[in-house]
Amino acid sequence: MFSKILIANRGEIAVRIIRACNEMGIRTVAVYSEADAQSLHVNLADESYCIGPAFLKDSYLNMTAIIDVAIATGCQAIHPGYGLLSENPRFAELCEKCNIKFIGPHYSVIAKMGDKDEARRTMKAAGVPVVPGLEEIGDIAEAKKFAKEIGYPVIVKAAAGGGGRGIRIVRSEDEFENAVLTASAEAQSAFGNGKVYLEKFLTDVKHVEMQIVADDFGNVVCLGERDCSMQRKNQKLIEESPCVVLKPEVREEMMRCAVLAAKTVNYTSLGTIEFLLDKQNKFYFMEMNTRLQVEHPVTEYVTGIDIVKWQIRIAAGVEFMYKQEDIRLRGCAIECRINSEDARMNFRPSCGRINFLHVPGGPWVRFDTAVYQDYMIPPYYDSMIGKLIVYARDRTEAIRKMQAALCELVIDGVHTNAELSGDILDTPEFREGTYCTNFLDKFLKNYR
Repeated sequence: MFSKILIANRGEIAVRIIRACNEMGIRTVAVYSEADAQSLHVNLADESYCIGPAFLKDSYLNMTAIIDVAIATGCQAIHPGYGLLSENPRFAELCEKCNIKFIGPHYSVIAKMGDKDEARRTMKAAGVPVVPGLEEIGDIAEAKKFAKEIGYPVIVKAAAGGGGRGIRIVRSEDEFENAVLTASAEAQSAFGNGKVYLEKFLTDVKHVEMQIVADDFGNVVCLGERDCSMQRKNQKLIEESPCVVLKPEVREEMMRCAVLAAKTVNYTSLGTIEFLLDKQNKFYFMEMNTRLQVEHPVTEYVTGIDIVKWQIRIAAGVEFMYKQEDIRLRGCAIECRINSEDARMNFRPSCGRINFLHVPGGPWVRFDTAVYQDYMIPPYYDSMIGKLIVYARDRTEAIRKMQAALCELVIDGVHTNAELSGDILDTPEFREGTYCTNFLDKFLKNYR
């Protein structure tokens, strides 16, 4: 097992990893930007080092600075968390060259599955169902012809993308060329790769993802699904497990395809296979995330497995102790992402000092965060400041528990979306579990 790990991230996920390491007896090294000098992860780690100014490119995306700290402090491994460098194959390769274990899959697999059109081709060849589409848009005229054949609406996506960037929905032929050009430009700016591909845009669908764990001994186990359909502009807001409308036979087949997908690319570590589920209970591969997911706590609750610890153990060469027949989803877990933004003012980011903080408690209530009273939320980073997670024996109880927790949560000094989350839980669509990825866009039209 590793004796010292560097956490190449910030915020709540850095805190989550540090806590897991503390419980495992592993010393931790934190890196931080000048803007994060007072952050919680800086104070919780055994050692902390500033690696640059506030902007991401100068600090948390500065691969050389991070590697230099890891080498200087004698770290055997680097945990990238999620976002930032977690799906950067160049960083993973650099770690290997410097004899530092990257806690994640091999860089060649990250590159293969990070290229969305390459991932589509790989899954299609393996027999995993994929959305009808064009793997790469080269000639716009040819792509336009293909779009007409499969029928509008279609969606243009960044091949190297994620986080909702480099995506354009095209509803008519007149919009096509401009959508391709703007999506490509946004992808080039965000990911350094302007390649885009085309898919049929499916409406009224569920976004269901399968959590897999794979070790170096050939074991690939699926830990069940998460329903991530509550989204705004392709950004998830509320996640739950299990998916209440997923039929048992569809779940079984989706899990089989998730395991097949991982085995096809010789995957190791944690990973998530994301699917779209239509009203006819047909599902299609969307993408694979080769990292720890933001919403991993709901899976931890319904399975009783600490997957962050297992991600670290597997990177250290430990065999996963569970087999597929050992996995049982029990109860229901719901997660609400708490963002510092004003939902009634077009989700304007809200930064500033937290004057008062009260975190809800009680059995099976968890608030993963890096904020504390008097903490100053900086304006440079993602607006998510915490994740509120609850667990109960059934979904009705879990919804009530989450509503109570949201009412109890107090973050004074900045605006948050906690009230919006509570209002969403009150809707018939959420209570019945029938909401789709387009629900929130409709809901927000009348939300003032």
